[in-house]
Amino acid sequence: MNILVWHVHGSWLTAFVQGPHTYLLPVTPDRGPDGLGRARTWDWPATVREATPEQLRDADIDLMVLQRPHEADLARRWTGRRPGTDVPAVYVEHNSPDESPERQRHPLAGQSDVPVVHVTHFNRLMWDTGRAPTEVVEHGVIDPGPLWTGTERRAAVVVNEPVRRGRTTGTDLLPRFARSAPLDVFGMRTEGLADHLGLPPERCRTRDLPQHALHRELAKCRVYLHPVRWTSLGLALLEAMFLGMPVVALDTTEVREAVPEGAGVVSNRLDVLEDAVRAFLADPGHARRTGAAARAAAQARYGERRFLDDWERLIKEVTR
Repeated sequence: MNILVWHVHGSWLTAFVQGPHTYLLPVTPDRGPDGLGRARTWDWPATVREATPEQLRDADIDLMVLQRPHEADLARRWTGRRPGTDVPAVYVEHNSPDESPERQRHPLAGQSDVPVVHVTHFNRLMWDTGRAPTEVVEHGVIDPGPLWTGTERRAAVVVNEPVRRGRTTGTDLLPRFARSAPLDVFGMRTEGLADHLGLPPERCRTRDLPQHALHRELAKCRVYLHPVRWTSLGLALLEAMFLGMPVVALDTTEVREAVPEGAGVVSNRLDVLEDAVRAFLADPGHARRTGAAARAAAQARYGERRFLDDWERLIKEVTR
C-alpha cells in the first residue's frame, strides 16, 4: 500500500514508517515545511520515498494521512485527487486545542469523509469534532533501551522554544525547580533561556542535540522533569520513561494515564514535585527503582508493536 504523508512530526513519523507499507513524503526544492522529504537525523527505512508535487500527480496512492488543515488543499492540488472522496484519508491531530480547552471546533468538524485520529483520549475528549468520525491511536515509541545511568545530579527537561512558549510549557516554573536541582534543558531554540529566567548558567544549561545523541545525554541526568501545563502528551516524556528515568510531572492533560503509580511523582502541587526532585537526587537507588517501573509501564502501553498494530487495524477499516 502507498501512503502519502507529510514530514511534520519527526518522532511520531519515525514510528509510523516502521509499518509494512511504502510511504510517499512530499519534497520541494527548498525543503520547506510542506516539502521536508526524508529526515536528515532519523534512521528511516528504504520504504520511505520522496516525491515531488509533479511526481505525486501520477503516483499510486492508497491512503492520505493529513496532519495540518492546509494539507487537504495541498493534496488536491498536487495529486489531483480529493482526500476522503477520491482517495481514503485520515487526519492525525497531534495537539490539544489551544484556543479553548473544551469549546474549540476542529478544522475537520464540518465533514464526515475523513476520520480525525487523536493521539490521546484526553485530546479526543476536549476537541469539538462535530460530525467527523474520531479514533484514538496512542503514541508508539521505538525503544531506545534502558540507557539511564543517573550519574549527573541534575534534572532533565525537554522542550522546544521554551522562551516563546512560556507558560504553556511551564517555562516560568523552571526557576523554582532550579532551586531543587540544576537543570539541563534539551530542545530546539533554547538559547538565552538562562538569561531570560535570571538563572546562572550552572543552574540552567541548554543543549540542542541531534536525535542520535539526545537519549544518551538525557539518560545521564538523575530525573526527568515535565513542567508542561498544556500540550498534547509529549513524546519526550515517554522516551524518558523508556530510558528508565524516574519522572516528576505536572498532573495535566494525559500525564496521569501515562505515568502510573510507582513510575514517578505526578501532582499539581509544586511543593510535592520539588520534594520528589530532591528525593531522587539524594537517593540513586530510589531513582533506579522508580525508573525501572517507568520503563516497564511505557513498554506495556506505548510500545512500537502495539502502535503499528493499532494503525494496521485502522488503515484496513478506512481503505476497505
